[in-house]
Amino acid sequence: MNAVILNEPGKLVLHDAPEPGAPGAGEALIRIHRIGLCGTDYHAFHGRQPFFSYPRILGHELGIEVLAVGNDVTHVAVGDKCSLEPYLHCGTCRACRKGNTNCCANIRVIGVHADGGMRERFVVPAAKLHPSKKLSYDALALVETLAIGAHAIDRAAVRKDETVVVIGAGPIGLSTIQFALLRGARVIVIDRAVSRLEACHRLYPAIVALDPEKPFVEQLSELTGGDLADAVVDATGNLASMGASLEYVGSTGRLVYVGLAQGEVSFNDPLFHRREMTLLGSRNALPRNFSEIISDMEKGNIDPLAWITHRCTLKELPVKLPEWSDPKACVIKAVASL
Repeated sequence: MNAVILNEPGKLVLHDAPEPGAPGAGEALIRIHRIGLCGTDYHAFHGRQPFFSYPRILGHELGIEVLAVGNDVTHVAVGDKCSLEPYLHCGTCRACRKGNTNCCANIRVIGVHADGGMRERFVVPAAKLHPSKKLSYDALALVETLAIGAHAIDRAAVRKDETVVVIGAGPIGLSTIQFALLRGARVIVIDRAVSRLEACHRLYPAIVALDPEKPFVEQLSELTGGDLADAVVDATGNLASMGASLEYVGSTGRLVYVGLAQGEVSFNDPLFHRREMTLLGSRNALPRNFSEIISDMEKGNIDPLAWITHRCTLKELPVKLPEWSDPKACVIKAVASL
């Protein structure tokens, strides 16, 4: 069975992996059809991904087909198309007991802490499969990225007519923009890359993109009459950006860090205190985010397929993933097919 494994930073190789066994109780054997490439995969390739160990089979944004199920599995059947919720939780820690399975103390994310979907087939807990009778494998592979943004907007408690600043116009930023717009918010986007801002504006014409050549705070203040933002979501995973993001938060506003970076974030405490900000983290997503997103996609409320700018096959990934990790490649979303 073909699989792509990251043996160590910078060493991604195609190899012959053993076939998975039959699914047991509560499990499903799945065939991978699409793999969405994520910032996590690129950071892991370059050795910059926290909570990571090598060697690892990457791949957690998946559009899959069910090949077999355990005797007690009823919500999915052989032949179903599904999206995979890749967060394996323990069910007993404080977070799990409170229903916050996305930040389980013992979490194992498929493709990060456990081997993922850059292979032809493997066995997963069937409860982590979210089926759709309408969506394509491409669409199903994008659900997890969308779920990250949906959860971040939930954390930010965005309301209609509020001003939301999204920092970073990559896939997580795009997913955040999508759900802020669905809430009826006014969305302003910050990014240093003109190509990303242009792509973002093509995808979401309602957004306002700030000029990366001019001071962001001054532009934001002018646009909002000095009020700044009700909510700011930093999706960059860049420590300098995360520290500076407080400058865009208006009085009693909320700041959400959905991007993840190694190291310490520092910011001006008097500014934080003076404006009585609320600072939140946003990690992974919840099961309901997956089911709600699939429903919205089936209804036509969300259509992220235009995000996909680059494609390859599983066998091409050892060459393509390093190429696409270069910002000069102008990748919005890359998807591998099997």
